[in-house]
Amino acid sequence: MGMRSPSLLGCSLNLKTFLTAPSMSVLQPCRQPPHASWLLSPRSGFLNENPAATETPTRSPGGAAVIEKAPERVRKTSPRYKVLLHNDPVNSMEYVVNTLRQVVPSLSEQDAIAVMLEAHNTGVGLVIVCDLEPAEFYSETLKAKGLTSTIEPEA
Repeated sequence: MGMRSPSLLGCSLNLKTFLTAPSMSVLQPCRQPPHASWLLSPRSGFLNENPAATETPTRSPGGAAVIEKAPERVRKTSPRYKVLLHNDPVNSMEYVVNTLRQVVPSLSEQDAIAVMLEAHNTGVGLVIVCDLEPAEFYSETLKAKGLTSTIEPEA
């Protein structure tokens, strides 16, 4: 084990590790015992007083510091929506493909042709699956250009 600095006694920070760490340049005195949520900030070198720190050092029975990770928050994914293109007997196939590519820039020419053919052969084609706001935008823009489009929640 490396030597411990007298100014860091009780802080469970190895002086050799601290001095060789490239991202920490300023040594701040330890104001709290190692079981508190005070951590050295790698960027500034100052103490981090964030109570919601993701790692909290605690002392184990052998005297060594143990870092416990806080449980990660689970984010709920936003609902996804399908943008549907309905069969259009009025507009030409070329117009439908060009309009799909203009309105939904992420569609390649092959994808736009596949959507158009699916709508032509089955009555409805899946354009894209995305969040609600982009789905509404794509559907309304397709409608403004003379195509029939709807959105529905992804099941």
